[in-house]
Formats: sequence, C-alpha cells, structure tokens
Amino acid sequence: MVAKTRHFHLLLLLISTFLHLSSTTFAIGVNYGTLGNNLPPPSQVANFIKTRTIIDSIKIFDTNHDILNSFANTGITVTVTVGNGDIPSLADLNSARRWVASNIAPFHPQTRINRIVVGNEIMATANKAWISKLVPAMRTIHKALLLAGIRNVQVTTPHSLGILSISEPPSAGQFRRGFDRAIFAPMLQFLRETKSPFMVNPYPYFGYSPKMANYALFKRNRGVHDKYTGITYTSMYDAMLDAIYSAMKKLGYGDVGIVVGETGWPSVCDPGQPACSVENAAWFNGNLVRRATRGKGTPLMPNRRFETYLFSLFNENLKPGPTAERNWGLFRPDFSPVYDAGILRNGQSGGGRRGGRQTPRPSPGKQWCVPKPGISDQALQANINYACSQGVDCKPIQLGGACFDPNNIRSHASYIMNSYYQTHGRQAFNCDFSNTGVLTATNPSKRKRVLPDSLSIINGSNVLYLFRFVMADADTFEINVEWLQYLTN
Repeated sequence: MVAKTRHFHLLLLLISTFLHLSSTTFAIGVNYGTLGNNLPPPSQVANFIKTRTIIDSIKIFDTNHDILNSFANTGITVTVTVGNGDIPSLADLNSARRWVASNIAPFHPQTRINRIVVGNEIMATANKAWISKLVPAMRTIHKALLLAGIRNVQVTTPHSLGILSISEPPSAGQFRRGFDRAIFAPMLQFLRETKSPFMVNPYPYFGYSPKMANYALFKRNRGVHDKYTGITYTSMYDAMLDAIYSAMKKLGYGDVGIVVGETGWPSVCDPGQPACSVENAAWFNGNLVRRATRGKGTPLMPNRRFETYLFSLFNENLKPGPTAERNWGLFRPDFSPVYDAGILRNGQSGGGRRGGRQTPRPSPGKQWCVPKPGISDQALQANINYACSQGVDCKPIQLGGACFDPNNIRSHASYIMNSYYQTHGRQAFNCDFSNTGVLTATNPSKRKRVLPDSLSIINGSNVLYLFRFVMADADTFEINVEWLQYLTN
C-alpha cells in the first residue's frame, strides 16, 4: 500500500509538471521582410503563420498597415520599426504623438503590437544625427504611447555586435569607448525604467571560418576557453550573447533583459563561400528553435530565456547585394520550406511546390543513436562532453545515477548520444557526432534502463514534454525519475 501511495504521488507530480509546462510559452519569432515582387499577400502570410507554424511573433521593418491589419485577432505579437530617417523628428513630442496616432493607435490592441524598435542598428550607421537623437526619440515615443493610453508596448532598438570594442573572451565584453557612457548607459537606464529589453542581432554566420565552422554551427568542437571564468564555450552564439551581457553588467545593467532581434543562416551563397548550404542553415536554425523552445540559457545567463526572432521568413528576391542576401528565408514565396527547421506544426509541409535539397527526415518507427563500432574512447568522451554542454541531462551516467552501470565509456556514450538525438530533433544529422554515431532500430538498453524514445512536441504551446512509464508488474508501476527531473529542470 505504501509503495502504491508513493507511486500515486509521483504520478500527481508528473501530471502537475506537465500541466505547468503546457501553459508556458517560449517565443519563437521571425523577421517578416517584404523586399520581393513574388511574395504572398499579408493576409495569406498571417493565416499560414497562425495555422501551420509554431511561430508566435513577427518583427517587421516598417509599420506596413496592410500587415498590421492582416495580423489583427490572430494572437500573434508584432514588433514594428521606426525608419532610421524618422529618428531625429521623433525626438519631438508632437511628432511622436502624430506617429503613434497614425501607426499604433488604429491597430492596437486588435493587432497585438508588443514592441516598437527605433531604427535598425543605428550605431553602425555612423550617422551623428541619428545616433545623438536615438535615446531621446525612444523616450519621446514611450511618452507619446502613454499619452495615447497605451501602456503595454515596449520601446527599444536593435544592435549589431559591432557595438562592442571587446567581445573575446565573453567575460571581457565591453561597449565601444565613448558610446558606453554617452549612449548605452542612458539607453539601458531607460530600458530598465520601462521594463523593456536590450535587443541584439548575433550572427555567428558572419564570424564563420573553416577552422571555426563547428563552433559557429552548434556542432561538436573543442570549444574556446575563457581564462577569466574558466568556462569553455562550444557555441559562438552563446559567446556572443555573454559578451553583450558582460558589457551591460560592466555599466551596472546586468538585470536588463535581452531579446535576440535577428539571427539566422543563409542557404545559398555566391561560389567559393563554404559557409552557405541548406544543411548548415537547417542545422543552425533548427538548433536555435530547439534552444528557444527549451528555454536554454547561456553559461553566464543559465536561467535566462531569450525571445528569439529568426531571419527571415521568406527568400526576398529584390534584396541588393550578394546572393546570400536573397537566401536567408525559411520559406519560399509559395510557403514551401527551403529546409526543415522545426517550425512547421506536426511535421507538415508548407504547401506549394516541392524542390531543392531537403534536410533528411527520420525513418519511420523508433530509432536510437549509438556509437559506431570501433570508435575510440577519446572520441566517445568528446561526444559526451559536447552533448552535456548542449543541455543534455548527464546526471544518470554519473556515480549513483540510474545509468552509471555498466561503468564504461561506450555505455555512457550510448546513453548520452541517444539523449542528444532524442531531444534535439531526431534528425539523422543529430546522430552524426563527426561521423562516430549511427542510428539503429533496436533499443540497445538492458533491464529497465530504457534509452529515451518518447520525446514529443506540443505545438500549441511549443513545449517539450516527455513521458516514460516502465511497467513493473500487474499492480504497480515505476516512473522513470531521471526524465521527471529533466522535465522540472
């Protein structure tokens, strides 16, 4: 009776945890650009995003009224942008009030405008008039919103990583001298006062080199060591965010939230540019989606959850510049996916024509990821270190853990590599591990130590959840406690 009562209480805990997670959302946003002559009308875009994807927020680069009307009553939040050239005039309150009356008030709250970004990477323009009026315009627009009775729209501005004079190692991150006190300190004070986030656009793509390819792409690598903190970074993306955080903290504003306004990876480049491929774009953006839905932080911000806007929704055929500029999209104009980034609900295809190289899909039936025969212990240990650094729960293989025995590298690697595969999308490339992993249809586990195979995604709330029951006999059951711990972490 005591055992049954204990199992019953564990079951209640599992159910309550599931219900809590089901009500939690992690914003997956997308930048919706319109520099194309073959793009679908905004009404179709709004319906597609709402009904076919897990995207719950968009960011546009203007205040396009057709788009704002089309997203009314969809529940999708919208971030709008003030044009760079409008910044000086909007430092004047009367001008700001007219701008709000024309571009926000007619649509809000039917269209869930949640944020206004003032300009786009203004600090990189070197335009003194725009830079000097940036913070005053932010304050004035905020005041204009309040005077219009609108209190739930944030005001911020996006930045490239060029705002840092020092970015490596991440703990030494520092804003450019001169701008740190004159621009960023008052800006961060405003953001703190208004509970608005600091917006950054981290692009590992622009830091790509063949030598650092895996570091930029969330793939297994030796990492980059920060001698001041003792942290070894295996992700350029994490290092970028932590460098921004360190710069903010040096000014006394480490408490201000951070939003990722843009990041992504192009799928096609001009010849001779090895960074670009469908596979690289799928890998990078797929990992970003999983990180955001899992609420994974960074080494210096382990408990932070970052609202993330992928760049971009469509390939835009009128964008100037090199080929890559026209190939950042997740989707083609007919809504067919360029590759699978985990954005579509229930594995749906986007519709329209199919074509191009697609990310490999898992084969039907359950599969497990295990090491290939003959792989060295050194390589397997490297796989364990990498997977553990990417958020896999490695407690079960530690001393006293449920999967510590048999105590050998290959057994531990089997558990950890499979855990990574099951929790990072279950695509074939999630079991690559630099060509040391292989998928099998046979569950290699023994006794009741069952390798995880029941990861699912609730698209309505973008929440990862996991159930695993192991039947013990006809009268009692056990709950796999390590996965319950995974849920509650």
